Amino acid sequence: MMTTLLLSVTAVYLVGLAILTYLTRATRRRFLGALAGGLAVAVVGVGVEVLFQTLGFWHYPSVDHRYGPVLIYPVVLLMWTGYSLIGWRVMRRFGWPGETVFLALLAVFGTVRDFVIAWQMPDVIVLSPRIATVLLDLVLWSGLTALAQGVMWLAAGPATADRLAQRGRLPNGTNSH
Repeated sequence: MMTTLLLSVTAVYLVGLAILTYLTRATRRRFLGALAGGLAVAVVGVGVEVLFQTLGFWHYPSVDHRYGPVLIYPVVLLMWTGYSLIGWRVMRRFGWPGETVFLALLAVFGTVRDFVIAWQMPDVIVLSPRIATVLLDLVLWSGLTALAQGVMWLAAGPATADRLAQRGRLPNGTNSH
């Protein structure tokens, strides 16, 4: 069941990332920078899983090891690639105030999402019902997103460094948007 679920979620996130890349008008360099950010979060995520499962904050009943199910990490990569692209556009348009709001909203949304999933699917993940788990989850959502965006910034430059990709040209040479 877990494998089928994670493969289905991966397919959905792949489609979503393709749409998001188009809508954000990310250049190839920006997309690859976002992908590097997503990869950084997936790699760091293994250590996060080992540490906080060992400390008793959560566990996955379907696995016998201290890190999450292996197929969760491609999902993490795709999710944080998308969050990097959204954060890039937020930073480009609204600067640091917008980025702060984006990180805060994502932290709240992500934490609520995690607890809803744990409540609805206790065979997938079990979260400790302590306030410390909630606070940790909030910090991880905003911190890991900031990490992904930082890696993207290192790879592709600041939010205003590149032009937005063109969506296409009409036969008369004007933009299609």
